[in-house]
Amino acid sequence: MPDHELAIASLRRCALFSHVADDALRTLVGLTRPRRFRRNEVIFHQDDVGDALHILVEGAVKIVLPSAEGDEAIIASLKPGDFFGELALLDGSPRSTTATALEATETLALPRDQFLALLPDDPQLVTALLKALAGELRRLTGHVEELHFLDLAGRLSMRLARLARASDPAAEGRVELDWPYTQSDLAAMIGGTRQSVNKLLSGLVDEGLIEIDRETLVIGDLAALEARSAR
Repeated sequence: MPDHELAIASLRRCALFSHVADDALRTLVGLTRPRRFRRNEVIFHQDDVGDALHILVEGAVKIVLPSAEGDEAIIASLKPGDFFGELALLDGSPRSTTATALEATETLALPRDQFLALLPDDPQLVTALLKALAGELRRLTGHVEELHFLDLAGRLSMRLARLARASDPAAEGRVELDWPYTQSDLAAMIGGTRQSVNKLLSGLVDEGLIEIDRETLVIGDLAALEARSAR
């Protein structure tokens, strides 16, 4: 697919712009600039100036809270069609998180002034933005709930199940996930260590709940994995 058509298709599947007509999407593409990142390359750092909204075209991105000691807590993992970096655009504050490419990744960057100029004339965009922000708040609330009320094994099972649901909300039974994550990434998602995650993953494999094959993670029965998180 030519780059221009790929950009239009990427905007069309983004929740913010799915309502926009094709002609307007072509105009919108002209306001963006393509950005390409290598695996593990930082897209922006915490405390950077928030100068653009990013729409994920290809690849995968993790959104993290870094510590002064070099550790990180992964608070979101994103797939093509997702967008990120909107908070700093809305309030003008520095970036509150760091965004890093999990694999070779391409985004469309929409400059802050162009994004803000769209809002007054597009109530559907405003509604989509508010809906996305509410969804993010609910997701973070769920994450806090997991950290407080589930043990590490439960948090791992729940996180794998949530990743499956994020990939396909209608998923049932056997689910295959593209898997760009390392054990360190998983540890950063659930507040554990790489060693503890390695042991827990091995346990889930022994129970027949998951299989890991290079860049694919297979969940044998999604409902059973979700039930496992409540034990």
